[in-house]
Amino acid sequence: MPETRQYELVYVVAPDGGEDAVNALHTEVEEIVTGVGGRIEKTDNWGSRRLAYEIGKHREGTYVVELIEAPGEVVNELDRKLKVRDNLLRHLVVRVDEDLKKAQRARGNRQSRQQRRRAARGLPPTPAPQTDPTPEPAKTEAAPAPVVSETPVSEEPKSAKTGEAEVTE
Repeated sequence: MPETRQYELVYVVAPDGGEDAVNALHTEVEEIVTGVGGRIEKTDNWGSRRLAYEIGKHREGTYVVELIEAPGEVVNELDRKLKVRDNLLRHLVVRVDEDLKKAQRARGNRQSRQQRRRAARGLPPTPAPQTDPTPEPAKTEAAPAPVVSETPVSEEPKSAKTGEAEVTE
């Protein structure tokens, strides 16, 4: 089986057809990708935006970005089929898996450099970040205990100044 790679497909659809044209083009791209043995991981419709310059008398277009995981021959097939579409203003396929690998390698180098610096200063190594933190059990507060008064019930409250029993009417 050929090696699968990640590609990003960006295309701009003419505003004439509306959402129906965008949906039809998306289903066509999906059929092409699944026919080659790949899959669409994510589709992001950016909506209608103003173009930087006029393309075929159009000043606006609907932008769609799709993240595709498929073998390499999907690029040629997508190019061949998308070039003949009338309502498609522009398209671009970019391989992004190498960029993701470079970013992961840079992140690993940065973390190892940080660990070496901490060790040189005599600090303990930083703990690895938890990817799936386990939720702590919810702490339920018990109802407060009733307050027991220290004065007997039979005694009447006395005035602090005179020491005599207060009269309440």
